[in-house]
Amino acid sequence: MNSINQQYNPVLLIHGIGDTEAVFRKMRGYLQEKGWSVYALNLVPNNGEVGLDVLAQQVADYIAATFEPEQKLDIVGFSMGGIVSRYYVQRLGGIERVQRLVTISSPHHGTYIAYGSWRPGCEQMRTHSNFLKDLNSDAVMLKQLNFTSIWTPYDLMIVPANSSQMPIGTEVIIPAASHPWMLTDSRSLAAVATALAEPMRNYSQKLSVETGFRGERV
Repeated sequence: MNSINQQYNPVLLIHGIGDTEAVFRKMRGYLQEKGWSVYALNLVPNNGEVGLDVLAQQVADYIAATFEPEQKLDIVGFSMGGIVSRYYVQRLGGIERVQRLVTISSPHHGTYIAYGSWRPGCEQMRTHSNFLKDLNSDAVMLKQLNFTSIWTPYDLMIVPANSSQMPIGTEVIIPAASHPWMLTDSRSLAAVATALAEPMRNYSQKLSVETGFRGERV
């Protein structure tokens, strides 16, 4: 299956906990207007009642059923969806298919908010969980693709907010005032489009848009 613009891979959007694919309405329209072929699925259940590994298998099944085996693609994962996407890439063979992975406000190192629930998916997103420790133990494999982490320092769902940081790839800081606004803020949308349009690279780079421009952070 080919994308509308032959220069772009198809993009798969993966939502967060408590969300559906509808949360990407603005982002989906934005990317489609710029020439991307955009896909999304609903993870079921979406409330943490099953492990993120189970949800990642849903992603794997969707990709297998939707795209031709040789089709490369890019993934954008929001919040929990970023961790689900990483599990697909790192544990379910997605590293062979995904060329660009963008996470938005994802708890790569856990969030204290997850201690408010004993559901399996929430336990996996707790700080210092065995699930995240295992996933981060070989996160270096993400250097094989274009990996971008976008986050806001004002996030009250990812606590601490810098849990969304990763020591590899590209970092983009968007000073949006809340977690859900990261999917509608114009700066965030632009950062996603930039990440998806970037040529494949094999080096780490950090970017910041805190002051409205792209450049090295120090």
